[in-house]
Amino acid sequence: MKITRSVSVAARIRRPLRYSFTLCCLMGVLSIGMRPAIDVPKAEISNGLVRAKLYLPDADKGYYRGTRFDWAGVVETLEYKGHTYHGKWFDTYTPTLHDAIMGPVEEFGPLGYAAAKPEGTFVKIGVGSLTRPDEKPYNPFVYYPIANPGTWTITRKTDQVQFVHNLADTAYAYEYRKTLKLTRNKPELIIAHSLKNTGKRPIETTTYNHNFFVIDQQPTGPGYTVKFPISALSSDGGKGVTDRVHFQDGQLLYLNELAKGESVYYPNLTNGQSMRYNITVDNTKTGAGVNVVGDREISRMVYWSSSTTVSPEPYITIKIEPGQTFSWQIAYQYYVN
Repeated sequence: MKITRSVSVAARIRRPLRYSFTLCCLMGVLSIGMRPAIDVPKAEISNGLVRAKLYLPDADKGYYRGTRFDWAGVVETLEYKGHTYHGKWFDTYTPTLHDAIMGPVEEFGPLGYAAAKPEGTFVKIGVGSLTRPDEKPYNPFVYYPIANPGTWTITRKTDQVQFVHNLADTAYAYEYRKTLKLTRNKPELIIAHSLKNTGKRPIETTTYNHNFFVIDQQPTGPGYTVKFPISALSSDGGKGVTDRVHFQDGQLLYLNELAKGESVYYPNLTNGQSMRYNITVDNTKTGAGVNVVGDREISRMVYWSSSTTVSPEPYITIKIEPGQTFSWQIAYQYYVN
């Protein structure tokens, strides 16, 4: 099944119906803030071992319409052998909230923001051309008005969904392809990307996957172990509850559970050194885990977690001359001990 959408410039949010005749109906309206108020476009894929539900890009009805993360490939849930690996980790939901999103989702650094004047435009790959409202520095947690959302083409199959985002008639133009495919006869999800520079300016940016692991809805704490392919990890510049975490032989271990509202953040675990793209997240309490392997070197390794999710954030660097294409792939290998 192939769907082509020319997305409208304004992302309209449908207002929930008003009920006033009973308290029960009123409570129903109030609860809408915790879930989409409309039916959002979805797809489900399976290879017989793994089953995943994905949200699809749509500027009018899409689950995620923020301007921080790439709209393609938002994984609502993923199940293997009765275990879940991705899911809802936040309390507050609105379609344009910067982090009201789930699963292995990606963010690209802004293109042309510093050169744009107020009311001028800049580009976020996987979102479109956005309007810079003022002189303030770029802030990923802010919603920026969408000036040109580009066009999305979505191709759906039993075991995969391919997204193609084209952005033209802007300072930076591109064709971005992203496919989420479940490997045949393996508990593995492959995310394959290609980015073609169709404009006249070089594209120089970074991208990372935020991951947002929520294994079996377990709280962040001693049940989680995160392994990296280097023995020495740097806690320099760490923020938040640092006494909850211990580093040992390339592993990040939790000493205590994080309380609601607490978080842990490390801006560069490799202290400026590159490393192989190979990360493992284990939940020893439930026995479920995932190994994440990429075919590009990690240029920066960020780590963030709250009380409900753990998020290793591996960055890669992208440089593409006009007419050239840059490709990369990430494999999520799920297992149960």
